[in-house]
Amino acid sequence: MKDNYLTRREYQGPMLDVAAKNSEPMPIFAAWYQAALEAEQEEPNAMMLATVDAEGQPHARMVLLKAFNEQGFQFFTNYQSAKAKHLDDNPQAALVLFWPALRRQVRIEGLIKKLSREQSADYFATRPRGSQLGANASKQSQTINSREELEAVVQQLEARYDGKEIPLPDSWGGYCLEANMIEFWQGQANRLHDRIVFTKQDEVWETSRLAP
Repeated sequence: MKDNYLTRREYQGPMLDVAAKNSEPMPIFAAWYQAALEAEQEEPNAMMLATVDAEGQPHARMVLLKAFNEQGFQFFTNYQSAKAKHLDDNPQAALVLFWPALRRQVRIEGLIKKLSREQSADYFATRPRGSQLGANASKQSQTINSREELEAVVQQLEARYDGKEIPLPDSWGGYCLEANMIEFWQGQANRLHDRIVFTKQDEVWETSRLAP
C-alpha cells in the first residue's frame, strides 16, 4: 500500500535577527502577539498546555492565554480538573502558541504556580455571565450522565442568581507559568526555519540560535 503523505506547505517569513542576543524575550513575545492580532489570526491566544501526571504520562490540551507580563503567562481553569491534578503532582509544564498566518510558533517551559484568590476574582468578574455560570456548574474532567444533566444545573444556577452577582467558585482560579525557556520559531523556505531560544540562568536570559 502506498504511503499517503499529508500535504506540505512551503514557509517563507522574515529572518529572525540574532541581534536579539542578550535582550529580554517578553518584549519580543509582546510584539509577536500584537502581530498575530493585527493579522487577524483566529484565536491568537489559544495555546497548548502540556503536563505530566504522577505516573509520568504526558497530557496535552488547548487553553486560552489570558494575560502575560514579566512574571509569566496566565490561564484559568478548574482546580479539580485533570490538568490541575497533574500540576499538583508536577508543577513543571510547557506551552506552545502557533500562529500559522505568520508562520510563527513560540515554545515556553517553566514552573507553574497558582494565582492569588484576589487575582482570580478580578479576572472572574470580567467574564461573561454565561461563562461565570458555566464555571460554577461544571465539575471539570468528571464523568457526567448527559449534556441535559449539565444544562439543568446551569438553569438551576441561573435561577438562583437571578439579579445577583455570581460568586467565584472555590474550585476555580488562575495559574501563572514562570518561564525559564522561551523559543521563537519562524518558518522559512526549504524547512530551514529560524529558531532563537532564550534560557534563564540565575535570573539572566541567555540567547542562542538552534539548527532547524
